[in-house]
Amino acid sequence: MNQENYKILEVDESATDEEITASYERLKEKYNEEKWQEGEAGNEAARMLDKLEAAYREVMDERKESSKTTSGDDAYTEVTNAIKAGNIPLAQELLDGFNERSAEWHYLQSVVFYKKNWLTDSKKQLEIAIQMDGANTKYKDAYEKLNRQTDYMSQTGGAPNINPNPAPESEMGGNWCSSCASMCYTYLCINCLFNLCCGCR
Repeated sequence: MNQENYKILEVDESATDEEITASYERLKEKYNEEKWQEGEAGNEAARMLDKLEAAYREVMDERKESSKTTSGDDAYTEVTNAIKAGNIPLAQELLDGFNERSAEWHYLQSVVFYKKNWLTDSKKQLEIAIQMDGANTKYKDAYEKLNRQTDYMSQTGGAPNINPNPAPESEMGGNWCSSCASMCYTYLCINCLFNLCCGCR
């Protein structure tokens, strides 16, 4: 890690990606204005602008690489495995350790919130994921399933003693079979709709 790059960006190494980008944009605007000054002041601003661009690019590239585990597996796989194992605290801890929060990060955060029964927060995270990557069918399918559940619960005034497991693909229940769908529409069984009645995946 090149600490000089962080100095050029005027942030410390613990800064988030958002904070780094904000500082970069601020300094870029500053140096762009100052480079038009006469004499050495303008030349120095132009040099700093070049350094700023290089520092920002290197720091962000380093952070992308750091999202890989030492074994070469994508760090998101660790989060997914923790969720599948039912270790939600570990999954949240891993997510908190990310500096870059991509669409997949928000998707997995949605899954974790869902496992905690925080449906509103789960839905918000899915909305962010879709905003960032609107072409991803996994996010869209998860959002539709979660909406079906929340709509059902609002219509019925909630479903006490039910802990359904819908939405985000395998982490939130996966695809539902035709027999489950038939029973759900017949009996309005939300557990069945989200794959808990017969264990289909």
